[in-house]
Amino acid sequence: MSDAQLEILASRAGLAVDWIDANGRPQKVAPAALRAVLTGLGHPAGSAQEIDASLLELQQKQQRKHLPPLMTVDVSAGLDLAHYFEPETPCEIHLEDGAILTLKLDADAVLPGLIPVGYQEVSIAGQCFTLAVAPLQCHSVAAAVNNQTPRAWGLSVQLYSLRRPGDGGFGDMQALENLARVAGERGADALAISPLHAMFSNDTQRYSPYSPSSRLFLNSLYASPGEILGERALRLAIDATELADELKQLEDQPLIDWPAAAKAKQQLLQALYEGFSRGDHPLHEDFSSFRHCGGEALENHCRFEALQQDCAARGESLDWRQWPAHWRNPRSAELAAFAEQNAGRIGFYAFCQWLIARSLQRAQTVARSSGMGIGLIADLAVGADGGGSQAWGRQDELLAALTVGAPPDILNRAGQGWGISAFSPEGLIRNGFRAFIEMLRANFAHSGGLRIDHVMGLQRLWVIPLGAPPSDGAYLYYPVDDLLRLLTLESHRHQAIVLGEDLGTVPDGLRDKLIARSILGMRVLLFEQDHGARFKPILDWPDNALATTSTHDLPTLNGWWHGRDIEWNARLGIVDGHGEQQWREHRQREREGLRRALSQDPQNFREEAHETDQVLDASVRFLGHTRAPLVLLPLEDALGIDEQANLPGTIDSHPNWRRRFADESDVLLDDADAARRLELLACARLQAAERDQ
Repeated sequence: MSDAQLEILASRAGLAVDWIDANGRPQKVAPAALRAVLTGLGHPAGSAQEIDASLLELQQKQQRKHLPPLMTVDVSAGLDLAHYFEPETPCEIHLEDGAILTLKLDADAVLPGLIPVGYQEVSIAGQCFTLAVAPLQCHSVAAAVNNQTPRAWGLSVQLYSLRRPGDGGFGDMQALENLARVAGERGADALAISPLHAMFSNDTQRYSPYSPSSRLFLNSLYASPGEILGERALRLAIDATELADELKQLEDQPLIDWPAAAKAKQQLLQALYEGFSRGDHPLHEDFSSFRHCGGEALENHCRFEALQQDCAARGESLDWRQWPAHWRNPRSAELAAFAEQNAGRIGFYAFCQWLIARSLQRAQTVARSSGMGIGLIADLAVGADGGGSQAWGRQDELLAALTVGAPPDILNRAGQGWGISAFSPEGLIRNGFRAFIEMLRANFAHSGGLRIDHVMGLQRLWVIPLGAPPSDGAYLYYPVDDLLRLLTLESHRHQAIVLGEDLGTVPDGLRDKLIARSILGMRVLLFEQDHGARFKPILDWPDNALATTSTHDLPTLNGWWHGRDIEWNARLGIVDGHGEQQWREHRQREREGLRRALSQDPQNFREEAHETDQVLDASVRFLGHTRAPLVLLPLEDALGIDEQANLPGTIDSHPNWRRRFADESDVLLDDADAARRLELLACARLQAAERDQ
């Protein structure tokens, strides 16, 4: 079998055969790994004959003058159509506002850049396609807060960690409303939250918000039904299910018991649905409208949930990839019959989606009406579970036979497998980027901003065959310019900012593309140091990235200062005794480096206070004085908490995604430490704005 032919096939399929690792060393994907990844992409490569056949098929596709259903272009730029049409062919453009524009391709068959921003329908020589005309930049922080040199600030929070009376064991939209209200009153412009993606209603053991069933829909457990249906309906449902005592017990637990709390909430939602269906509720019309607007995608998600419920009841696999053929096809006649027979159950899942959507809408309304220029910032996970609803409903656009992760590096010698699936670049193009656009719209719908986890995935992702170790993966490239234009267009239409989590190995040129689009990068205080533990001075921080102290995958500032993360890693055997000792010695050098950087400001370390409080206060003031357009302070760091939300590399040995705050969300910011730090941050931001004007 010719490795040369294999590598040609890989390159034409968008894979990088040669790549540079995090340490700057050249690497090459092994032939066996290439064959497995190519097969997962739908290009069989197990033999010389298969490689030749796959190459021929790709070559024929690329030679065909088949007009794609959607193309993208920047506003005022021409679009080269020479591959599809003759020069000077007349064109008719049907604009979104109903107007019709008559143009002609120029002498080079370029469509002139005279078409306004939006999704416009182009008709040329009897062929039609959608042209997505993007503005040059996303909605900016400056536009959101109405300030040309913005120095905004906000909080970030793990939604489930919030508390309110009657929450049933985890934070929900009502608790978020309460926090948004008090944060806005204190001058915050934004409240960034953990992902709200739909999980698996019938598998409550799975609760990592970054491994969802679908990024098109929401986790209905977070709904606040009392706010939508009224407290009386909620009380009747609690009485009918006799859940009052259990909900109170769940509420009193120090850590979230996700399986028990999810089961109780679902029982409550079922009782609410039954009451809603029987009565003549004034919101019936709104629910019907929601289902109608949700269309095929919502119906498919709800059918999928009902199918999984059936499988769970029979003790069968919930993974659709193991279902009979007629269940694997969302458009099969058998599935249509199933939907007819199970209309009530499917209606229940639609009701749950309606409740959470309306609850989130309320929370964003509260955030904005409390004075926030941005309001809620949603979090978009890098992928969805290959066995979940989105992969089932969009099989031609998601790669269910491959998972996403990261290649081996100095920190993770085995690499990382995240157990989630990503979009198919070929499938996206073939389907006019439908799945990507609908996902953006779903996540922009009720937010003032969107944080894109692992934004490098817009350009390339490390994809791994199912069951293979992360080292047997390869980088798959995406049509990054098309994706960025669509992201910019949707940001503009929703008037929402975009944040790109660019921590880790960033491909060459991507940061420049993000900066040009006004997509803010992310700078974390703990990472802004060189190998000698010298921290970057305030004035060296960029004005094209948000600033924050830490993230959900890192220790809190207090935990970092005291080596709490090192303790956890040693306790769980992730590092040995020698590694722990080296880590502690390096951490001491880092602590000294941070203290030196913070001491440059004469306002720091003046008060007689506990050392940790001094460091946290000084760090908050330090970030406030940077040129970052937006500073996001994790609520854990505002409060001085020492435990982190998630310890990467662990599943159940560390209480990932289960920690809760001690106080209720409407009084959290009354805590003396939090109140002081928010005041320090607000003052520093004001001073930075005055300095930089």
